[in-house]
Amino acid sequence: MAEFERLYKKFQPDHYNIYLDINRQNKIFSGKTSITGTAKTNQIAIHQKDLKVSAVKVNDVDVPFTLNNDIDALNIDLPETGKITLTITYSAPLTDTMMGIYPSYYEVNGEKKQLIGTQFETNFARQAFPSIDEPEAKATFDLAIKFDEEAGETVLANMPENHVENGIHYFDTTLRMSTYLVAFAFGDLQSKQTKTTSGVNIGVYATKAHEDKTLDFALDIAKRSIEFFEDFYQTPYPLSQSNQLALPDFSAGAMENWGLVTYREAYLLLDPDNTSLQMKQVVATVIAHELAHQWFGDLVTMKWWDDLWLNESFANMMEYVAIDALQPDWHIWETFQTNDVPAALRRDATDGVQSVHVEVNHPAEIDSLFDSAIVYAKGARMLVMVRALIGDEALREGLKNYFAAHQYHNATGSDLWQALGESSGKDVSAIMHSWLEQPGYPVIHVAVVDGQLTLSQQQFFIGEGQDVDRQWQVPLNSNYDNAPTILTEKTLSLGDYDVLRATAGEPFRVNVGNDSHVIVHYDDTLLRDILTEVDQLEAISQLQILQDLRLLADGSQISYADIVPLLLRFAHSSATIVNDALYRVAGNLRQFVLPDSEYEQALKQFYGKLSDQQFERLGWQAKENETADDQLTRPYIISAALYAENTTAIAQGHAIFKAHAQNLLTLPADTRPFVLRNEVQNFGRDDLLSHLLSEYITSSDASYKQDLRGAITSTKNLKFMTELVAKFEDADVIKPQDLRGWFGSVLRNAQGEQIAWDWLRQEWGWLESKVGGDMEFTTYITVVAGILKTATRLEEFKTFFEPKINQPGLTREITMDTRVISTRVALITAEKAAVNAAIIENN
Repeated sequence: MAEFERLYKKFQPDHYNIYLDINRQNKIFSGKTSITGTAKTNQIAIHQKDLKVSAVKVNDVDVPFTLNNDIDALNIDLPETGKITLTITYSAPLTDTMMGIYPSYYEVNGEKKQLIGTQFETNFARQAFPSIDEPEAKATFDLAIKFDEEAGETVLANMPENHVENGIHYFDTTLRMSTYLVAFAFGDLQSKQTKTTSGVNIGVYATKAHEDKTLDFALDIAKRSIEFFEDFYQTPYPLSQSNQLALPDFSAGAMENWGLVTYREAYLLLDPDNTSLQMKQVVATVIAHELAHQWFGDLVTMKWWDDLWLNESFANMMEYVAIDALQPDWHIWETFQTNDVPAALRRDATDGVQSVHVEVNHPAEIDSLFDSAIVYAKGARMLVMVRALIGDEALREGLKNYFAAHQYHNATGSDLWQALGESSGKDVSAIMHSWLEQPGYPVIHVAVVDGQLTLSQQQFFIGEGQDVDRQWQVPLNSNYDNAPTILTEKTLSLGDYDVLRATAGEPFRVNVGNDSHVIVHYDDTLLRDILTEVDQLEAISQLQILQDLRLLADGSQISYADIVPLLLRFAHSSATIVNDALYRVAGNLRQFVLPDSEYEQALKQFYGKLSDQQFERLGWQAKENETADDQLTRPYIISAALYAENTTAIAQGHAIFKAHAQNLLTLPADTRPFVLRNEVQNFGRDDLLSHLLSEYITSSDASYKQDLRGAITSTKNLKFMTELVAKFEDADVIKPQDLRGWFGSVLRNAQGEQIAWDWLRQEWGWLESKVGGDMEFTTYITVVAGILKTATRLEEFKTFFEPKINQPGLTREITMDTRVISTRVALITAEKAAVNAAIIENN
């Protein structure tokens, strides 16, 4: 493995002057980059990747240079140290990997077109221009772009364009920023514009493959998000523009380039007349997340990638803070509880998981840091705990001081804790150290021992785990006054339980609100007490009971068989978050039954007991003046009813399909995925799947395409499934950015599992060539580990992936996912008979 060195130590840029001449037709570009900076030694290195360097000058004098492609370096011998200007002339190909400078492909009225865009995070700016491509190496940038321009095309960059001369587009000088935040794009675009109350120009841009109304929602959310953050951070947005650009091909979800934020089309554009509330919430939170970054990540940037959480965890929390303020009727924090919290708790319970703050020892490991369940979700939970401890007033004051102290520079986690500690008067650093620096989380055991109410903490594992006696400072959030605010001990006694229970007049609970990153294991006495009053508990507490029981069962601390009879107690809740938790548990029961077996029939009957009454209440069609909870709960209930083979639900779904058969896009978006899936599974004709796939290929509506994918991949038609997998590498059918979703959906289907699993192993080299080195690459392994569940598949997984275990960036994922599958296999083996018996008994 090549030695890893931080290049900023030897050369510190102040300013870049970048000229690029891009030829779309030939997929090449040439460039000339001048870098003014300070050389600390006579031998320096500049990052470059796949650049053909033809000349290097120092202060206008040619100097010798060599390329070391193993470490992406251009080595330069300098005649002198101190202030210098490097001028590097080079050429390179456009990539087709959705990294660096690359084309996005799309069609308008049958005509194939291209939109050129960029993706430079984490370390791909070096594929576009030579640079010190490290977050700490902040500089200002002057950008000039020439390309094979056609009439009416639009050119965008971080800053506004100031003039065009001889076909070259020149842009204003940027503020001081990191290389990975540089961005530009050009092509045949449409846009909509507005201004914030403080005068910031807000734009939303997309190709003309979309109706112009699909830009409206994003424009409104972007404008109001910028206004909200200016107020909340008490720090003005520092640029004159904030443009949002939808790219037809985009590997990530979105990217916070300063002043030119880029998105997958699915996460920016939507039909305001027919998009589900859930999808509107997704788009709104993605936009708010990226705009939170304009301060937290762009204005102040992590010093090195080990503090990636400093960017992502904070933006992940702030997306909910912002949208909760902008759309209070959505109750968006409930989405945090159903999306981020379960992901963090599941991932963080596997031994070997990374901590939120993690060292980076090789460039190839940087992309593997983007573990959404840890750096995003767990990190956000950590900050939610901080917010609850210090309050919004101290949080806002601390952030204002943090931005003032570090703007246009870099910071570390300790800088943030110091600012929040000073504003709140609390030792935030001491409290958060245990959460930041060590992996995992504790299970809080609550029991009555010899009459005493006792609490203890111990690291929780799903599967085998090495207990190294970790300890956390846990915000308890108890409903009993004598419980401490923070649990710092391994074991704590609160006193005589009978006395405490009589005084409080209600069952003892901890982690009320479910904000602390823990789960709670009550003994039988305390759990029975809680369950006697479960109907009186608020929805979040009901969710928490189901969430903790599910995880305890996954960790073999209790049995799934014991949870089965409890589920019916929660089946009539109208709260979305309770139904989410309920059907997560019910969904996990499906791993214990074989498809089309008598036990699956029993499980389907049990699903009917859970869902029949709710389906009768909600049905397929939205009702006038119904609540957001009803809108968001309906998909859970319809899905359960269809699995239960509810004949009324199946027939009504078919009738809705026939009523919209001439234009399936007009199906109500909230229930469209289930109408389509019902049709495929229960009324599928040979030509239906081909028709739906054709709809998928030609549609520009990302939400509709996702619904079509779910329906198509639910088929039991083995011949079609085989033909479908053969199209995985045809970008005209399935774009590389969407392939993981298709692969996972086919793999999850019992009829398609073998075909998809064979494809992955046979085509791994092709897959690596398309998305290798990108943050999405390792998630293919994660998808596989989330589905395989037999001893045979475990051995196949180990046989294929263990030879790759020392490949940089893959080591942790392969090690963890081997444990994930082996744990599932062991759980099914141990509990299968008892769970199936419990399902039959409760029918």
